[in-house]
Amino acid sequence: MQHFQELKRRVLERYRQDYPYFQGDWKTFSSQDILNLIALLEKECKETVSEKWIYTHLKPETNSKLPRKNMLHVLCRFVGVSSWDEFIYAPLATNAVIVSKDVTNRSKRGYFWGIGTGFLLLALGYFIWPEKKVTKMPPVKLQNQYTQETVDSTEVQVFDATNTTAVKPMTPQQFEAKVREKPLKVLVKSPFYKDTIVQIPPSSSVQTPPVVTLQPDDYAMMVKAFLKADITDWQKRKMQLQHILSDELQVMVMLKDGLGTEFYNKPQFVQKLTIPTPVLKRWAIVDIKNEPDGRLKAIRIKQE
Repeated sequence: MQHFQELKRRVLERYRQDYPYFQGDWKTFSSQDILNLIALLEKECKETVSEKWIYTHLKPETNSKLPRKNMLHVLCRFVGVSSWDEFIYAPLATNAVIVSKDVTNRSKRGYFWGIGTGFLLLALGYFIWPEKKVTKMPPVKLQNQYTQETVDSTEVQVFDATNTTAVKPMTPQQFEAKVREKPLKVLVKSPFYKDTIVQIPPSSSVQTPPVVTLQPDDYAMMVKAFLKADITDWQKRKMQLQHILSDELQVMVMLKDGLGTEFYNKPQFVQKLTIPTPVLKRWAIVDIKNEPDGRLKAIRIKQE
């Protein structure tokens, strides 16, 4: 039971990494916190936990019995430990110091002499063969035009725009190979930023990666935030969505494991975003199309 109390404490610590504004304990863990935790467990561990289970096993200050072991495994994976067995063993293993009484001073000196010799050889190799050193530098740094924050590369696609009549997508490896020795004209696309065409200098000719600034699509950013944030004023959010979404909006949600696709029109999508459910936090926007006035007319989403 002591190990389980420690696990509960670790679960709260892990929860605060995603929700740092929560500084309470299980006693003050709210119903919204429970929904957030359920979504996190589904995302990180691919496991479903019910609200009743959390009220039964995590909310109480003291527990009379342990939960089922398979659920203990889930919580342990959530805090970064492979299993419950490893969790209850780890404190013993980390505190145990085993020293053999048969180790002599001579063997200790030989051991440290061997380590010292090994480091010396490594140092000599480092200075004698400097041409073998490889310093990998990213060919470009993507940055939000207004906040100056680094843009998540997973939200961006890069295309070879050298031939404007045949723009071709590139993998990160292809991009790095092409830009290594010669300049490259690229098109940067993202659901959350305006399309940007830029000339990238050869990576072999620069000391620091060039910075490419991307102009955010404010409406797309708002929908992205709505998917992940907790609702504090649903009526205000509903009004904002009415303003930024086209009346002809079409939303396509691609379900996991090839289960098909769900379609939503504007009223259905607005209602979906104003009802807090863990499902929304597992949605990731992959493509957005805009009306000429900037309103969103098509959104493609994948279920993670």
